[in-house]
Amino acid sequence: MESAFAWSLCLAAGVVVSSLVPLGAARSKADFTVADLAAPRAMFDRLPEWGKRANWAHLNSFEAFVLFAPAALLCLVANVHSSIAITAAWAYPALRLAYIAAYVANLPPVRSLCWAGAMTCAGLLYLEGLKAI
Repeated sequence: MESAFAWSLCLAAGVVVSSLVPLGAARSKADFTVADLAAPRAMFDRLPEWGKRANWAHLNSFEAFVLFAPAALLCLVANVHSSIAITAAWAYPALRLAYIAAYVANLPPVRSLCWAGAMTCAGLLYLEGLKAI
C-alpha cells in the first residue's frame, strides 16, 4: 500500500517533466535557435498563444509539485493505509496531467477544476499523514 505514495510521487515528477513537451513544441514554432540559449525567457514574446500557456503550465507544475511532494512523503513515512489517501495519491498526477492539457488547450473552467482537484488531493494527503503520526 505504501508503494502507492512512492509511485504517485514518481508519476507526479514525470508530469512535471512531461510539461516540457508542449513547451518544446511551442519553442520550435517560435524558431528557437542556439542564440536563444543565452536568454531563453526573452523568446517568450515569440511563442504562439498556446505556447505561452504551455510555459505557464510548465512553471505551475513546479509550484504544484513542491506542495504535493512533502504530502506524499509524509504519507509514505507515516505508513498511511487510508483508502482516501491512496486514491488522492493516484488522482493527483492524473489531475495535473489533465491540468496541463486543459491549460494548453485554453479551457479555463476545466483547468481550474483540475487545479482545485489536485490541490484537494495534496491537502487530503497532508491530513491523512498528520492523522497517522
